[in-house]
Amino acid sequence: MTGGPERFADNAPAKVNLTLSVVGRRPDGYHDLESLVAFADIGDALSFAPDGELALTVGGPGAAQAGEAADNLVIKAALALAARVPELRLGTFQLDKRLPVAAGLGGGSADAAAALRLLARANGLAVYDARLFEAARATGADVPVCLDPRPRLMRGIGDILSAPLVLPPLPAVLVNPGVAVSTKSVFVRWTPAAEPAAFDLSKFNVPLGRNECLQLLMLHGNDLEPAAMALEPTIAEVLAALRALPGCRLARMSGSGATCFALFAGAAAAIEGAKTLAAAHPQWWVRATALGGG
Repeated sequence: MTGGPERFADNAPAKVNLTLSVVGRRPDGYHDLESLVAFADIGDALSFAPDGELALTVGGPGAAQAGEAADNLVIKAALALAARVPELRLGTFQLDKRLPVAAGLGGGSADAAAALRLLARANGLAVYDARLFEAARATGADVPVCLDPRPRLMRGIGDILSAPLVLPPLPAVLVNPGVAVSTKSVFVRWTPAAEPAAFDLSKFNVPLGRNECLQLLMLHGNDLEPAAMALEPTIAEVLAALRALPGCRLARMSGSGATCFALFAGAAAAIEGAKTLAAAHPQWWVRATALGGG
Protein backbone atom coordinates (compact mmCIF):
# COMPACT_ATOMS: atom_id res chain seq x y z
CA MET A 1 0.00 0.00 0.00
CA THR A 2 1.47 3.34 -1.02
CA GLY A 3 0.94 6.69 0.64
CA GLY A 4 -0.52 9.76 -1.02
CA PRO A 5 1.44 12.68 -2.42
CA GLU A 6 3.83 14.37 -0.03
CA ARG A 7 2.21 17.43 1.56
CA PHE A 8 3.26 19.89 4.25
CA ALA A 9 0.94 22.19 6.22
CA ASP A 10 1.33 25.20 8.51
CA ASN A 11 -0.73 27.96 10.07
CA ALA A 12 -0.33 31.67 9.34
CA PRO A 13 -1.43 33.42 12.54
CA ALA A 14 -2.75 36.96 12.50
CA LYS A 15 -0.24 39.60 13.56
CA VAL A 16 -1.41 42.33 15.93
CA ASN A 17 0.51 45.52 16.67
CA LEU A 18 -0.13 45.94 20.38
CA THR A 19 1.72 49.26 20.24
CA LEU A 20 3.04 51.38 17.39
CA SER A 21 5.26 54.44 17.62
CA VAL A 22 6.42 56.36 14.55
CA VAL A 23 9.98 57.27 15.43
CA GLY A 24 10.67 59.43 12.37
CA ARG A 25 10.75 59.81 8.62
CA ARG A 26 13.65 58.28 6.69
CA PRO A 27 15.50 59.88 3.76
CA ASP A 28 14.09 57.17 1.47
CA GLY A 29 10.52 58.24 2.30
CA TYR A 30 9.75 55.33 4.61
CA HIS A 31 9.20 55.69 8.35
CA ASP A 32 11.10 54.14 11.23
CA LEU A 33 8.71 52.40 13.60
CA GLU A 34 8.79 50.76 17.00
CA SER A 35 6.05 48.21 17.58
CA LEU A 36 5.35 45.47 20.07
CA VAL A 37 3.94 42.64 17.98
CA ALA A 38 1.98 39.61 19.16
CA PHE A 39 0.18 36.84 17.32
CA ALA A 40 -3.36 35.55 17.58
CA ASP A 41 -4.49 31.94 17.84
CA ILE A 42 -6.49 32.42 14.62
CA GLY A 43 -5.27 32.99 11.09
CA ASP A 44 -4.97 31.55 7.60
CA ALA A 45 -3.85 28.01 6.78
CA LEU A 46 -1.38 27.04 4.07
CA SER A 47 -0.36 23.68 2.66
CA PHE A 48 2.34 22.77 0.15
CA ALA A 49 2.83 19.84 -2.22
CA PRO A 50 6.44 19.88 -3.46
CA ASP A 51 7.64 19.19 -7.01
CA GLY A 52 6.19 20.62 -10.18
CA GLU A 53 5.67 24.18 -11.28
CA LEU A 54 5.20 26.92 -8.69
CA ALA A 55 1.48 27.53 -8.28
CA LEU A 56 -1.07 28.78 -5.76
CA THR A 57 -4.75 28.04 -5.28
CA VAL A 58 -6.81 30.11 -2.85
CA GLY A 59 -10.00 29.10 -1.06
CA GLY A 60 -11.82 30.07 2.12
CA PRO A 61 -14.08 32.99 3.02
CA GLY A 62 -11.52 35.61 1.99
CA ALA A 63 -10.60 34.07 -1.36
CA ALA A 64 -12.57 36.55 -3.47
CA GLN A 65 -10.68 39.48 -1.93
CA ALA A 66 -7.23 37.88 -2.17
CA GLY A 67 -6.56 39.09 -5.73
CA GLU A 68 -4.66 37.32 -8.48
CA ALA A 69 -2.55 34.35 -7.39
CA ALA A 70 0.45 35.67 -9.33
CA ASP A 71 0.46 38.82 -7.18
CA ASN A 72 0.15 36.96 -3.87
CA LEU A 73 2.99 37.30 -1.36
CA VAL A 74 3.16 33.50 -1.12
CA ILE A 75 4.42 33.39 -4.72
CA LYS A 76 6.70 36.38 -4.15
CA ALA A 77 8.25 34.72 -1.09
CA ALA A 78 8.80 31.43 -2.93
CA LEU A 79 10.53 33.22 -5.81
CA ALA A 80 12.67 35.23 -3.37
CA LEU A 81 13.87 32.04 -1.69
CA ALA A 82 14.40 30.26 -5.02
CA ALA A 83 16.67 33.13 -6.07
CA ARG A 84 18.83 32.44 -3.02
CA VAL A 85 18.75 28.63 -2.84
CA PRO A 86 19.94 26.79 -5.97
CA GLU A 87 17.65 23.98 -7.16
CA LEU A 88 14.99 24.76 -4.54
CA ARG A 89 12.09 22.30 -4.76
CA LEU A 90 8.98 24.28 -5.60
CA GLY A 91 5.43 23.06 -6.06
CA THR A 92 1.80 23.94 -5.39
CA PHE A 93 0.56 25.95 -2.42
CA GLN A 94 -3.04 25.85 -1.25
CA LEU A 95 -4.17 28.79 0.87
CA ASP A 96 -7.26 28.76 3.07
CA LYS A 97 -7.88 32.51 3.38
CA ARG A 98 -9.73 33.07 6.67
CA LEU A 99 -8.52 36.55 7.65
CA PRO A 100 -9.88 39.72 6.04
CA VAL A 101 -7.63 41.16 3.34
CA ALA A 102 -5.73 44.47 3.74
CA ALA A 103 -6.92 44.63 7.33
CA GLY A 104 -3.84 45.54 9.37
CA LEU A 105 -3.47 41.94 10.58
CA GLY A 106 -0.47 41.07 8.45
CA GLY A 107 -2.40 38.29 6.74
CA GLY A 108 -0.46 38.40 3.49
CA SER A 109 2.83 38.68 5.35
CA ALA A 110 1.89 35.76 7.61
CA ASP A 111 1.00 33.70 4.54
CA ALA A 112 4.36 34.52 2.95
CA ALA A 113 6.21 33.59 6.13
CA ALA A 114 4.32 30.28 6.32
CA ALA A 115 5.31 29.60 2.71
CA LEU A 116 8.97 30.11 3.59
CA ARG A 117 8.67 27.75 6.57
CA LEU A 118 7.03 25.10 4.38
CA LEU A 119 9.68 25.44 1.69
CA ALA A 120 12.36 25.11 4.36
CA ARG A 121 10.81 21.86 5.65
CA ALA A 122 10.37 20.44 2.15
CA ASN A 123 13.97 21.28 1.23
CA GLY A 124 15.69 20.36 4.49
CA LEU A 125 16.69 23.94 5.31
CA ALA A 126 17.36 24.90 8.92
CA VAL A 127 14.88 27.33 10.43
CA TYR A 128 17.79 29.67 11.22
CA ASP A 129 19.14 29.62 7.65
CA ALA A 130 20.02 33.25 6.87
CA ARG A 131 18.56 32.90 3.39
CA LEU A 132 15.07 32.50 4.86
CA PHE A 133 15.34 35.86 6.60
CA GLU A 134 16.81 37.46 3.48
CA ALA A 135 13.90 36.16 1.39
CA ALA A 136 11.43 37.33 4.05
CA ARG A 137 12.90 40.83 4.05
CA ALA A 138 12.83 40.96 0.23
CA THR A 139 9.15 39.95 0.24
CA GLY A 140 7.75 42.60 2.55
CA ALA A 141 8.36 44.69 5.67
CA ASP A 142 6.18 42.55 7.97
CA VAL A 143 7.32 39.14 6.72
CA PRO A 144 10.48 38.83 8.90
CA VAL A 145 8.56 39.20 12.18
CA CYS A 146 6.01 36.62 10.97
CA LEU A 147 8.72 34.10 10.09
CA ASP A 148 8.96 32.98 13.72
CA PRO A 149 5.58 34.13 15.09
CA ARG A 150 6.41 34.96 18.68
CA PRO A 151 6.03 38.32 20.48
CA ARG A 152 8.84 40.73 19.64
CA LEU A 153 9.65 44.39 19.50
CA MET A 154 9.95 45.35 15.84
CA ARG A 155 11.98 48.41 14.86
CA GLY A 156 13.09 50.23 11.72
CA ILE A 157 10.89 49.28 8.77
CA GLY A 158 10.35 45.85 10.31
CA ASP A 159 13.87 44.60 9.73
CA ILE A 160 15.21 45.02 13.28
CA LEU A 161 13.72 42.45 15.65
CA SER A 162 14.24 41.84 19.33
CA ALA A 163 14.68 38.38 20.75
CA PRO A 164 11.35 36.62 21.39
CA LEU A 165 9.46 38.03 24.36
CA VAL A 166 7.25 36.16 26.81
CA LEU A 167 3.76 37.57 27.16
CA PRO A 168 0.90 36.08 29.16
CA PRO A 169 -2.06 34.98 27.03
CA LEU A 170 -4.13 38.12 26.44
CA PRO A 171 -7.85 37.44 25.81
CA ALA A 172 -8.91 39.71 22.98
CA VAL A 173 -11.59 40.63 20.49
CA LEU A 174 -10.55 41.53 16.94
CA VAL A 175 -12.86 43.64 14.78
CA ASN A 176 -12.55 44.62 11.15
CA PRO A 177 -15.41 46.81 9.90
CA GLY A 178 -14.83 45.96 6.25
CA VAL A 179 -13.50 49.36 5.21
CA ALA A 180 -10.29 49.88 3.27
CA VAL A 181 -7.60 52.18 4.64
CA SER A 182 -4.54 52.93 2.54
CA THR A 183 -1.35 52.61 4.58
CA LYS A 184 0.32 55.22 2.38
CA SER A 185 -2.54 57.66 2.93
CA VAL A 186 -2.39 57.12 6.70
CA PHE A 187 1.32 57.91 6.79
CA VAL A 188 0.83 60.99 4.58
CA ARG A 189 -1.75 62.21 7.08
CA TRP A 190 0.36 61.36 10.15
CA THR A 191 1.85 64.28 12.06
CA PRO A 192 4.35 63.92 14.91
CA ALA A 193 2.84 64.28 18.35
CA ALA A 194 4.52 64.08 21.74
CA GLU A 195 7.78 62.20 22.09
CA PRO A 196 6.87 58.50 22.41
CA ALA A 197 7.51 56.83 25.74
CA ALA A 198 10.74 54.85 25.80
CA PHE A 199 10.11 51.12 25.48
CA ASP A 200 11.90 49.27 28.28
CA LEU A 201 12.50 45.71 27.11
CA SER A 202 13.95 44.79 30.50
CA LYS A 203 10.37 44.75 31.83
CA PHE A 204 9.83 41.59 29.78
CA ASN A 205 12.80 39.74 31.27
CA VAL A 206 10.67 38.50 34.15
CA PRO A 207 7.40 36.59 33.85
CA LEU A 208 4.61 39.14 33.50
CA GLY A 209 1.14 38.61 34.88
CA ARG A 210 -1.78 39.73 32.74
CA ASN A 211 -2.45 42.85 34.81
CA GLU A 212 1.21 43.90 34.76
CA CYS A 213 1.32 43.39 30.98
CA LEU A 214 -1.82 45.46 30.46
CA GLN A 215 -0.38 48.26 32.60
CA LEU A 216 2.77 48.31 30.45
CA LEU A 217 0.73 48.40 27.26
CA MET A 218 -1.26 51.36 28.54
CA LEU A 219 1.95 53.41 28.57
CA HIS A 220 2.16 53.14 24.79
CA GLY A 221 -0.38 53.67 22.02
CA ASN A 222 -0.69 53.65 18.25
CA ASP A 223 0.56 56.88 16.72
CA LEU A 224 -1.35 56.23 13.48
CA GLU A 225 -4.81 56.10 15.08
CA PRO A 226 -5.66 59.83 14.68
CA ALA A 227 -4.69 59.87 10.99
CA ALA A 228 -6.56 56.63 10.26
CA MET A 229 -9.70 57.81 12.06
CA ALA A 230 -9.64 61.08 10.13
CA LEU A 231 -9.53 59.12 6.88
CA GLU A 232 -12.10 56.54 7.96
CA PRO A 233 -14.40 57.55 10.86
CA THR A 234 -15.72 53.99 11.12
CA ILE A 235 -12.51 53.13 13.00
CA ALA A 236 -13.53 55.53 15.78
CA GLU A 237 -16.94 53.84 15.87
CA VAL A 238 -15.29 50.43 16.25
CA LEU A 239 -13.04 51.63 19.06
CA ALA A 240 -15.98 53.18 20.90
CA ALA A 241 -17.95 49.93 20.59
CA LEU A 242 -15.02 47.91 21.92
CA ARG A 243 -14.43 50.24 24.86
CA ALA A 244 -18.09 49.98 25.83
CA LEU A 245 -17.90 46.19 26.23
CA PRO A 246 -17.96 44.91 29.83
CA GLY A 247 -14.50 43.87 30.96
CA CYS A 248 -12.61 45.77 28.24
CA ARG A 249 -9.28 46.92 29.67
CA LEU A 250 -7.74 48.48 26.57
CA ALA A 251 -8.78 49.05 22.95
CA ARG A 252 -6.79 50.40 20.03
CA MET A 253 -6.11 50.02 16.34
CA SER A 254 -3.63 47.47 14.96
CA GLY A 255 -1.02 48.72 12.52
CA SER A 256 -2.37 51.27 10.06
CA GLY A 257 -5.91 49.85 10.36
CA ALA A 258 -8.66 49.21 9.94
CA THR A 259 -8.70 46.22 12.32
CA CYS A 260 -8.99 47.16 15.99
CA PHE A 261 -8.59 45.02 19.09
CA ALA A 262 -9.69 45.05 22.69
CA LEU A 263 -7.95 43.26 25.56
CA PHE A 264 -9.84 41.73 28.46
CA ALA A 265 -9.00 40.46 31.91
CA GLY A 266 -10.49 37.05 31.12
CA ALA A 267 -11.42 34.82 28.19
CA ALA A 268 -15.12 34.64 29.14
CA ALA A 269 -15.47 38.43 28.88
CA ALA A 270 -13.78 38.40 25.47
CA ILE A 271 -16.07 35.66 24.16
CA GLU A 272 -19.18 37.44 25.42
CA GLY A 273 -17.92 40.73 24.01
CA ALA A 274 -17.43 39.17 20.58
CA LYS A 275 -20.96 37.74 20.65
CA THR A 276 -22.38 41.13 21.60
CA LEU A 277 -20.56 42.98 18.82
CA ALA A 278 -21.31 40.36 16.17
CA ALA A 279 -25.02 40.59 16.99
CA ALA A 280 -25.04 44.40 16.98
CA HIS A 281 -22.88 44.74 13.85
CA PRO A 282 -23.39 41.69 11.62
CA GLN A 283 -21.52 43.42 8.79
CA TRP A 284 -18.29 43.53 10.84
CA TRP A 285 -15.74 40.72 11.00
CA VAL A 286 -15.56 39.91 14.74
CA ARG A 287 -13.48 37.21 16.42
CA ALA A 288 -12.60 36.34 20.01
CA THR A 289 -9.02 35.14 20.32
CA ALA A 290 -5.98 35.08 22.59
CA LEU A 291 -2.91 37.15 21.76
CA GLY A 292 0.61 36.10 22.59
CA GLY A 293 2.26 33.54 20.39
CA GLY A 294 5.14 31.21 20.99
